[in-house]
Amino acid sequence: MKEEARLGCRATVPYDLVRPGVSLVTALAPSRLKGMNQLGRRAFTAALFVYGVYDLSHPGRGGPLDLVDLPIHETGHLVFMAFGEFIHIAGGTLFQLIMPALFLVYFWRRGDKHAASVMLWWIAQNCGNIAVYAADARAQELPLVGGGEHDWANMLGTLGLLAKDQEVARGIRGIGWVLLFVSTAWGLVAAQRSEEVEGELAPDA
Repeated sequence: MKEEARLGCRATVPYDLVRPGVSLVTALAPSRLKGMNQLGRRAFTAALFVYGVYDLSHPGRGGPLDLVDLPIHETGHLVFMAFGEFIHIAGGTLFQLIMPALFLVYFWRRGDKHAASVMLWWIAQNCGNIAVYAADARAQELPLVGGGEHDWANMLGTLGLLAKDQEVARGIRGIGWVLLFVSTAWGLVAAQRSEEVEGELAPDA
């Protein structure tokens, strides 16, 4: 049975939420985790897990983070514009994964493994968002920002995989599930020593 399409990364939202200038750090505020104690971080990780399970289990439901993922997606098209048509089209999806990965590396290098685990959770959430878009490749029922071509219809068509859009979407969502469990386990373990590294996230004088 075909997967139900939900509000995807190219769905219509107010323009002020689509601008590349939207502050990702303000929206997700991972640095605010530095004020949490060990119990608070574990509770936050548990809450993210519950949200993630619901999000991945209900592909027909749009969520608040879709409004964060969307401007990142659109910015990705601009970033990869100079790398050829296929990469330009794939750039939106790529940037949805690259952006949280960059934050993951940043927090890892700063020594806050718990904040890094939250960024891995964000990648998992993005996989669910991307899977919705991929599943819509043939049906093309999702409203697109400003109209235009359907990224996944174009990419899968180029690769000769358009007829397998549902299988591709399930595979992407499956990766999301794996990353969700990994990020949750990592977050719970990292919270144990989180207080030892809180000072490392303080801005330099």
